[in-house]
Amino acid sequence: MLSLLPLRLSSPVASTLPGAAYLLPGLTRIPILRTPPRASMSAAASTPDAAPSPAAAAPAAVGEEARKEAEDVVVQYVVLRRDLADAWPLGSVVAQGCHAAVAAVWAHRDHPDTAAYCAPGNLDSMHKVTLEVKGETQLKNLAEKLEAAGVRYKLWIEQPENIPTCIATAPCPKSQVASFFRKLKLCK
Repeated sequence: MLSLLPLRLSSPVASTLPGAAYLLPGLTRIPILRTPPRASMSAAASTPDAAPSPAAAAPAAVGEEARKEAEDVVVQYVVLRRDLADAWPLGSVVAQGCHAAVAAVWAHRDHPDTAAYCAPGNLDSMHKVTLEVKGETQLKNLAEKLEAAGVRYKLWIEQPENIPTCIATAPCPKSQVASFFRKLKLCK
């Protein structure tokens, strides 16, 4: 079925040039094509005992593939201390996360995952997850778990105060490290 919807388009030209409005159409029609439901496209789809066709199985396979791809996206986790976020200026806490993230990337710059994460084609689509822990004890416990599992990370310790402020992982596939961060809250 073909339907036409009116769509008013604003234009920077029309707003900056007083007489330019007549150059632009005031109403644009966009065709929308509707496809019938799958059940009416095939007789086999209406019989419950029919085996799924390869075409019908394809969307499920694509969904599974997309899920696996999402799990294996290269990601960097940054974990901040909530107690510091409540006591310090926001800019100072953000700076701590930035310090840790850059230090983790730089320390592991020769690793293939870091190279992929920082590749020119990926710079505009980096994945970072910023989480929080309650305080220093939880941050140190997380660092111990990451160390024991061999996860590449940086525990940032602010100097000269010698205060552990945050952790940043080196970029790595999400499927390899997500389990360490599942119970943590998103930083707000």
